[in-house]
This record gives sequence, structure tokens and C-alpha cells, in this order.
Amino acid sequence: MYTSPRKMRETMPQTPIFSTMLGSSCSGQVQPDMGDRCVDPVYQDGNLVSGSLEALIERLVPTMDYYPDRTYIFTFLLSSRVFIHPHELLAKVGQICIKQKQQLETGTEAEKAKLKSFAAKIIQLLKEWTETFPYDFQDEKSMKELKEIAHRITQCDEENGTVKKIISQMTQNLLMALSARSQYQEIREKFRQPVTDKGTILKTKPQSTQKDILSVCCDPLILAQQLTYIELERVSNIYPEDLMQIVSHMDSLDNHKCRGDVTKTYNLEAYDNWFNCLSMLVATEICRVVKKKQRTRMVEFFIDVARECFNIGNFNSMMAIISGMNLSPVARLKKTWSKVKTAKFDVLEHHMDPSSNFCNYRTALQGAAQRSQTANSNREKIVIPVFNLFIKDIYFLHKIHTNRLPNGQINFKKFWEISRQIHDFLTWKQVECPFEKDKKIQSYLLTAPIYSEEALFIASFESEGPENHMEKDSWKTLRTTLLNRA
Repeated sequence: MYTSPRKMRETMPQTPIFSTMLGSSCSGQVQPDMGDRCVDPVYQDGNLVSGSLEALIERLVPTMDYYPDRTYIFTFLLSSRVFIHPHELLAKVGQICIKQKQQLETGTEAEKAKLKSFAAKIIQLLKEWTETFPYDFQDEKSMKELKEIAHRITQCDEENGTVKKIISQMTQNLLMALSARSQYQEIREKFRQPVTDKGTILKTKPQSTQKDILSVCCDPLILAQQLTYIELERVSNIYPEDLMQIVSHMDSLDNHKCRGDVTKTYNLEAYDNWFNCLSMLVATEICRVVKKKQRTRMVEFFIDVARECFNIGNFNSMMAIISGMNLSPVARLKKTWSKVKTAKFDVLEHHMDPSSNFCNYRTALQGAAQRSQTANSNREKIVIPVFNLFIKDIYFLHKIHTNRLPNGQINFKKFWEISRQIHDFLTWKQVECPFEKDKKIQSYLLTAPIYSEEALFIASFESEGPENHMEKDSWKTLRTTLLNRA
């Protein structure tokens, strides 16, 4: 008996168009001894919840007796771009450093030792900054400020040049990171354009010689592994500042300071495009099959692939496959679905049920995350969330909570939570893929022709004719349009 696929496509989240680094806690529970420094940050139960931009910047800069918690460094540097451009922040950090350096320059041996200790802490801060957010230093202004701070700090250790060597190595690593990222953007994938050629779509002749996914890979587990390889490769090129674009793109009192310098998030666009291409590829592979028996086999194959993706922890590919099978051109194939054993598909759709804010999926994701924390192998560490939902979560966190409180202070509690979610993503993306790359399979997944939405409908109608007047009119219009266009 025929079971129609759920209409998840109507509630699927859409990515907004452009949306062990930390310690064990993101709470920032230890309040530093700031001496005569600004004391306006507000704490609740020992947790930093708000403060002026100036006070938060002061909390970032080390002193002789204080070094900021790594969670604070990450969270503040991540969120600061919403309020101030990186080169402006660097300038303010430099000013504070110079002031402290001058206070320690009394000439005594004891003070010289303190000066070297202070210099080492500043270098450590700059090292963490350049390693975690290298793209903050892409423009000349930021590099100029970095070199200015470095120049002043090297004067603290002119005798043996140790500081100078460390700074030189840090700068070299930074330039290499910027170069690598720039090259990735230059060679980023060319987005596949949907096929609209009438000869490719209209099945007026036998297509027995046409290659399909089953001719390239007929093992659902292997295909799921290759999809996971592609996913991990793409998420490895997504950076925390890319994700923060979701917040910094939004209107705020301070956004005019940095909006013009926002870097286009090519990596987010490429990853979003991959999800859409995979969904359309699944639909294309199903709709273009001429014979019902083979089409049924194709549907069941993708159901098995989606299930293997779920078992691996690759929720993004799983969702893309389900989305492809829920597109109308596939969902309307009643004769095909009547032959499909839908029990497995029902289980998958249960996991991705959009009700209660995708509660079932979030439970599965939490389970995968817990497995990852205690895993002994990279295979068990894999967690690839549904990226559209991940982006949506950050977006709503931003929309629900204001950047500033009524007293004008920055709502740092909001940024702790955003930072925590981004930290989880960064942890997952660092997993090394345990599967060996199959170039033949990946080439097909990344380059095989995909149909446009109208082409999918035409292929679907040719596979199983229109059943009512509305479908008949749509089929006639689409066919005429395509023939005229050719």
C-alpha cells in the first residue's frame, strides 16, 4: 500500500543568505584582580554577564599578575567584531600595553624581569589571536597595528632576542594561514548549474547507456562514507569569524563601524550550495530513471544511504537526502512509492521530524556529541550537524537577545552562549576523516548533472503521467516552455 512521504520540505530550515580550543568552561567564573583598572563588568553568581566595551577590552589584556581565561579570549575576540573592527581593537590593545610597559620601565633589575614576564604574556595573547582568528589580520591596518605592538614588545628583550624570534615565527605562521585561506577561496568549487537542455531531460529515447549513481557505487555504506569525507572537507574551511557574520551582518548601533569591511563568506555559501546540490542530485537520480522497478531500487538505495549517514553521525547529508526525496517531483511518484519498503524511511523522517523545533534530531545530535567526547577512534568522533539548523540556532540566539542592555553595556551573557555553540562546531570540524577517499565516487557526487526544479517535474511526469487536471496543465506548460527555450 502506498505511503506518501512527509511534507518536510514545507518546514525545512533555510540557510540565511550571506549563516579542544577552549577550556572546560565558558562561564568565565574567575573575576581577575584588576587593581585600578575599570571595574564596570557585571557578574552574577561569579559569571561575567555584561560590561562596557572599554572594560571588556581591559579584561582581555594581560597584566603582570593576570592572564585572561582562554574561554574569555575566544568569546571576546569572536564577539568584538560586532562592535569594533579588528584593527581598531588591536590599536586599543596596543595602547594599554604601552601604558603598562611604561609603568614597568623603571630601570631596576627586578622591574626588567617583570617587563620580560609581561612581554611574554602579551606575545601569548597575540599568538592565540593570530592562530584562532587569522583573518582578522587580512588588511593592512590590522597588520600595521600587530607589527607596532610587536616592535614595542621586542624592546623588552633586546639582549637575547628570544621575543623577537617568537614574534617572527608567529608572523610567518599567520601569513601562511592567510595564504592558505586565500588559495581556497580562489579555487572554491564552481557552483553547478541545473541542466535544462531538452535532449538531456526529455526521455524520448532509451537511456540504458546513461551512467547513474548505482553504476558508480552500489554500496550504501561506502557512499555514506564518501559523503562524510566531502562534508568534513568542507566544514574544515569554515571559520568562527565566518559564523559570526550571522550576527555582525545584523543592524546594531555599532555595526556601521565594521559592516563595510565584512568579508564575503564564500565558505558558508559553498557549504550551503553543497547541501542543495546533494538534495537535487538525489531527486535527479530518482526522477530520470525510466523503469519503475529500477526507480524503486534507486529510492530504497538512497534510504539506505541516509540511514548509514545517520549511523556515522553525518546528519547534514542525511537531511539533504531526505529533503531530495521529499521534493514534489519525487513525492508525487505514487506508483514508485507503493513498491518501496517505507519502514526505514519512516524511521529517518521520525528523526528529522520538524515538530517541537526538531526535538528528535536534537536528541540524536546530543547522543552523537556525547559519543564523540568519549570516543577512542576518529570513526566514533564524527558529528556533522544539519548546517541549516545550526545557522538558524545562532541567528535566533542573536534575534532573541539584544547586543546591549538598557544601561548601554554589552550583553556578554548572549555572546557566551553563541561562543559555546560555535566552539562545539569547531571541535567537531577538527575530526580527521577515517575514510579513504574514492576519487571516482566523489567526482560523480560533485560533478554529475543535476536537474532544475522544472526539469525534475518534466522527468517526473514522464516517469508517471499527471493524475489530475492541475498536474496535466503543469506538465503541458513545462514541456512547451522547455521546447520553446531550446
